[in-house]
Amino acid sequence: MAVMETTAVRRGTLFGVGVGPGDPELLTMKAHRLVTTSPVICVPKRNLKDDGFAAGIVRRYLRPGQQEVLDLEFPMTRDWSRLKPYWDRNAAAIWERLERGLDCVFITEGDPFLYSTFIYLYDYMRQQHPDLEVEVVPGVSSFLAAAARVGMPLANQYERIAIIPDVGSAAEARALLEQFDTVVFLKVNGYFEHVYQALEDLGRVGEARFVKKVSAPGQEEVVADVRLLRGQKLEYLSLLLVGKRRGG
Repeated sequence: MAVMETTAVRRGTLFGVGVGPGDPELLTMKAHRLVTTSPVICVPKRNLKDDGFAAGIVRRYLRPGQQEVLDLEFPMTRDWSRLKPYWDRNAAAIWERLERGLDCVFITEGDPFLYSTFIYLYDYMRQQHPDLEVEVVPGVSSFLAAAARVGMPLANQYERIAIIPDVGSAAEARALLEQFDTVVFLKVNGYFEHVYQALEDLGRVGEARFVKKVSAPGQEEVVADVRLLRGQKLEYLSLLLVGKRRGG
């Protein structure tokens, strides 16, 4: 009697791929290769009605009909009781495809390991599946693109830089500005007034530059006079760069 041989299906790899700040041409060559060749592209969204910022960056590179675009909803809340069902469902959807031997590319604006949803997914999936194969592909972060856009060197020789996601008061912002040569205030929309007050107290308002959706075609905005932003509702994907005074 002939013995039938069974071949185990190779499990897919989960790739966390940074697709940059907005300009489709700022993808790395490796990110471009994975986005154009992988069978499953995982797209994080605040809600399923949203196109997703990361998806907009890579849309021109996708191959409709040849790739699955897997929309994953991650609501903007810190309430874990509300978030957990979404995480369970998203992780299960990715794992089901990995089990079938399909590589899954999870795209994220900027870099996967810098204030990214992928960090939570990485930890969550590794806890559930310790032997999961994961590869992280770094991307161009928004503050790097913003510095290039406004012509502001971030750090030279022994200068120090701080990357800040939030501050709770003007005093906290002032301490950071006094301690570091350059400070990057990410997602500054929620605490701009604190930072502005600190800048005013230190006489450094003129050293700040505001950038919204840096490099994104038709969406980027640069404001050199940040006094104009007072009292305005600012975009979530925005940042403020405060650089060291330079002579010359």
